[in-house]
Order: sequence, then structure tokens, then C-alpha cells
Amino acid sequence: MIINSDELDARSAYKLLIGSITPRAIGWVSTLSSSGVANLAPISFFTVVSRKPPMVSLTIQPRSDGRTLKDTLVNMRETGEFVTNLVTLPHAHHMHRSAGEFDSDQDEFTEVGLTKGACEVVKAPRVEDAPIAMECQVDRVIQVGEVQDHVVWGKVVRFHIRDDLYTETGRIDTGAIPTVGRLAAEYTLADNAFVTPLTDDVLRARADSRMRRLDERPDGWSPVDTAGWSPSGATQA
Repeated sequence: MIINSDELDARSAYKLLIGSITPRAIGWVSTLSSSGVANLAPISFFTVVSRKPPMVSLTIQPRSDGRTLKDTLVNMRETGEFVTNLVTLPHAHHMHRSAGEFDSDQDEFTEVGLTKGACEVVKAPRVEDAPIAMECQVDRVIQVGEVQDHVVWGKVVRFHIRDDLYTETGRIDTGAIPTVGRLAAEYTLADNAFVTPLTDDVLRARADSRMRRLDERPDGWSPVDTAGWSPSGATQA
């Protein structure tokens, strides 16, 4: 199958992108509005931009109506600050619920039952029990494409790392973190690791295998095929 991207609308292109670029890290972003309301939302168009200074990038789509900017982006623009929190399995459902389209005057921390942790530099709270959080200051906001997508670069000014995860050599013990990533419209758990080369026996054993579902849904099921899915990244819990 060869598909000409020029012939795709935004929704169709989004389906192909999120199904092709997997797994994606989730930036669970906390912000504070100019009026002091906390916001929390997962963004899976999330990656590293720079090492020195350390910088991250988030791409944020509008709400499901295709026009209204998400509170996350509005708050970033108004305050110049945000926090990215690492999502792990114990917080997977909290993260999923925080992707709902709440009203701007609703505090997602309260709505999904999470405790706020204080930051050192930025005013926005972090998820207190997240094993890793990064306080960020907005470096730039860029509108891209023919739709209301915006790229935000943020300079990391503080790392919050749980003590037991920080090794003597200055690295993070990733094997101790049940990190949750994003597939298309589903999630995946990082629960194995390897370096190459793998043995032929291992490669043969996994050659035709499919992912093991943890949610007891039938193999091949996807939220993308349901009526409640939209290319906004928002979910209906």
C-alpha cells in the first residue's frame, strides 16, 4: 500500500502517523492558568530537542472541535511555564482520564484524584507521585501546518527524580520504571529491554507474535475505530 499524503485530510494523516510512529513517549503536562487553575493533560507528540540547554518539544492539537485551543497551550502562552511528568503504570488510568475535555475552570488534579507537588522554579504544580518530572520554561511556540497545531519548545530548568532511580554514575535506572507509552490510540507498557544482537532463537520465537493485551480486549481492537475517538488526542473515559 502506497499512500500519497497530499490526498489525505488531517484526520486521515493523523491515523497513519500515530499508527506508524510507535511507541511514543507521553509528556503528561501540568500547567497553571493565569487565574490560578491547574491543568493536566497527556501529550504524545513529545520528544527531546537539545542537550545544552536541555530542551523538550511538545506538539499540541486543538480540541475535538478542530478550532478551540487546548487549555495546556493557552496556559503555556500566558504563563511561559509547564511541567512534564513521567507516566507509569500506577498512574495510567489517571493519565487517561486527564485527557478528557474538561472545562477551563476545572482542576484536572482534583477531577482525577491526584496530589499536587510543589516546584522550585515554575508556579505550575507537578504530579507529586510521578517518579520523574521536569520543570520547563517556554522557549518558543510555533504554529505549523494547515490546521491549528502548535509546537512548543521548553527549556528544562529543574529535574525531579525519585532518589532510588538516580544511580551513582548519574544515569536513571530505567529498568525500575514501568513506563507507559502511546501506540495509536492505545497504551503500551515498557516491561522488557535488550541490546543487539539477539539470538536467532529469540528472533524466530517472536517473528510472528502480536502484542499481548493487558486489558482483555480482543486482539486487533482499537479505539480509533470507535465513535468516541477524535484526532484531538482527547479521550472519553
